[in-house]
Amino acid sequence: MAGPISLGEIASRLGGRVVGDAGILVEQVASLEHAQEHHIAFYSSARYKSQLAATRAAAVILGPQAERLTALPRIVSDNPYAYFARVSQLFNPAPAPRPGVDSAAHVDTQARVAPSARIEAGAVVCPAAQIGERAWIGAGCYVGEAAAVGADSRLHASVVVYAGCRIGQRAIIHSGAVIGADGFGMAQEAGRWLKVPQIGRVLVGDDVEIGANTTIDRGTVDDTVIEDGVKLDNQVQIGHNCRIGAHTAMAGCAGVAGSAHIGKRCTLGGAAVVLGHLSLCDDVHVSAATVITRSIRKPGTYTGLHPFDDNASWARNAALLRHLAELVARVGALEKRGKERKKRNG
Repeated sequence: MAGPISLGEIASRLGGRVVGDAGILVEQVASLEHAQEHHIAFYSSARYKSQLAATRAAAVILGPQAERLTALPRIVSDNPYAYFARVSQLFNPAPAPRPGVDSAAHVDTQARVAPSARIEAGAVVCPAAQIGERAWIGAGCYVGEAAAVGADSRLHASVVVYAGCRIGQRAIIHSGAVIGADGFGMAQEAGRWLKVPQIGRVLVGDDVEIGANTTIDRGTVDDTVIEDGVKLDNQVQIGHNCRIGAHTAMAGCAGVAGSAHIGKRCTLGGAAVVLGHLSLCDDVHVSAATVITRSIRKPGTYTGLHPFDDNASWARNAALLRHLAELVARVGALEKRGKERKKRNG
């Protein structure tokens, strides 16, 4: 924790406009509901108006349209939640790794480990692997042959990075994530499955966060690519040969099948699925539990929830549902003509 900081000092570091006593000191962030007199909270929605009125926080972060809803000292920002995130980072900086290799770790003599990196007990770093400056390899991690982990990246306990895969700078990879397992490549021959060797890699860009137990498969021939700034929640599955565009975010249990390409700044809600070999353009937002079955070439929000049924009935009903708006318009036109005819006939 950074210790007590005045509102004025926070604003001088992060921007924003102080209303009220700029000398008020705060020590930590908190929710409106549970804040105490040394906390700063944030307000971003009218649904929390009663909590704002009752909060015991010393100060509040809010938007310009809400600055008159409280008499508390406050910082006004156009994006209160993002500002709150930066204030929280100020009070809760990420710990710096203590350099060194634990005696219970195994680092191959042919691996290259920066002197400022940390390798914890039980970790394995294979031949020709590269660990960058200030990188932090947690307990029980595995970094495969010729794999690379960039500067200032952190692998929490029990992360697996398969051979040849590359993690960029400032990545955060949570426990249980597996980067570079074989993609699900199978060819059928005479009623049996024949494994297709997966010889591509996984390339992860800078400033990427990958949640616990998320899996990203290596490419069949070409690489699977996760571009800069991508955020993947827990238990997300990215299939082989996929490309995930910069600053895209996916909530828990989302799945992207092999060879799908997702554009930049896209979002996938929880348990959303994108089928294989499809493309989503930039700025597409897929609602939770929606299955994308065709490529999307126009930015926007897409939602689709449909009760399950036997496949033939489901396919027939889904086809009709796609034309529902058109059918409603046609029925409306027919009703209008009927009323006009009735009126003429007296």
